[in-house]
Amino acid sequence: MKILDGINWFWGGIVMAFSAIFGVYWYFFAALLILNVIDFFTGIYKARTLGTESSNKGYKGIVKKIAYWVIIGIAFFLGYAFEDLGEIIGINLGFTYLIGWLTLATSIINEIRSILENFVEIGVKIPVWLIKGLEVANDKINTMAGGNDDEDTTNSRTR
Repeated sequence: MKILDGINWFWGGIVMAFSAIFGVYWYFFAALLILNVIDFFTGIYKARTLGTESSNKGYKGIVKKIAYWVIIGIAFFLGYAFEDLGEIIGINLGFTYLIGWLTLATSIINEIRSILENFVEIGVKIPVWLIKGLEVANDKINTMAGGNDDEDTTNSRTR
């Protein structure tokens, strides 16, 4: 019983820390972090399988993952800063907080797509509807955010 209490305290502390840092929807950020790790390891496996493993590629991949988190942070900062600026100047800019959430959603979709791409390249059969569905979701988010439907600027990966 004492061990279960310790486990509960541990995970309760983790959830509390994530909630304090990322808010009530912390699990979206945790999901992105988990997807980053899965994508990194599936990328390593793909590179080993295809014989293209390179420490330089791995380094670039890590830098790219960190850059995604920086971009998400900037997007949330801009969204909430514009919302506050709107209050100061008397214009309702309450919708601008969505900038961060749209950026986070796009990043999650791109990570899932990258993981699936890694699996496809090592020969794992992925349902076409899953890949197409993620592409449609990404296009919808880009359209909602006013992006260009023909250009995916958030993901430079080849498809």
